[in-house]
Amino acid sequence: MAHHSVAPALRIDDISKTFASGRPALDQVSFVLEPAEMVALIGASGSGKSTLLRHIAGFLPADAGAIEVFGRVTQRNGHIAGNIRELRADIGFVFQQFNLVNRLTVLTNVLTGLLFRVPLWRSLLARFNRAEREAALTELAAVGIAEQAYQRAGTLSGGQQQRAALARTLVQRARIILADEPIASLDPESSRNVMDILSRINRERGLTVLVSLHQIDFALRYCPRTIALHQGRVVYDGPSKNLDPATLRRIYGAAAEELLAPAIALPTRETTAFAGLAAAQAAA
Repeated sequence: MAHHSVAPALRIDDISKTFASGRPALDQVSFVLEPAEMVALIGASGSGKSTLLRHIAGFLPADAGAIEVFGRVTQRNGHIAGNIRELRADIGFVFQQFNLVNRLTVLTNVLTGLLFRVPLWRSLLARFNRAEREAALTELAAVGIAEQAYQRAGTLSGGQQQRAALARTLVQRARIILADEPIASLDPESSRNVMDILSRINRERGLTVLVSLHQIDFALRYCPRTIALHQGRVVYDGPSKNLDPATLRRIYGAAAEELLAPAIALPTRETTAFAGLAAAQAAA
């Protein structure tokens, strides 16, 4: 009997990108994510994290290489797929600055997650039926902000806005979530809440999550696997638990301190041990 292999959630083959300034942003990046993985993408400022996520979503064309999402090509050798609007229905993108329309209600912002799945004329008119609105309210409840559904998005706190952005990807029925430093501008409690929700979505719904993070202890706490970028190249891809301070310093040199800075989440057993190890190695 024939066995049909399941396509990876994400396959990146030798993606390279050089900006007009001549600076290489991505340099032959390759890796594969399996369905339902939760993976951290780390790197110091300017390492290429955001650029890579934008290429995966089809926002930017690469100079070379190919990207597939669930077995379907989103771009190849500098050409973004002609059906990218259809393909993006499977890709939820969470921005650092939330990307909500402040003057619209939270509910309407969340409903825009349907724009890839409804006919173009409906998306242009922002016409949504009762079932769609009920689905949006359900997802707002899932991220803990149902009571804010009819408030203008601009009245929400940063943490609440990021939760609304997560609800938008759930309404979209995305199969993979790309989160671009989703906690970089949040306070400690909001950061924990957002990462807890991402982790729960991954665990309970089987969604693939690739989340870029600025500090390693969040990767340790939430992501079994970490991919590290440095100057546009993959310099580590493996278990998060193996990324100790000495390894980070060997990879990044002085730039490692940016990643080793204490994160704003409350300490856990893992991150407390990690901080102690970092201090001991620094003193040695």
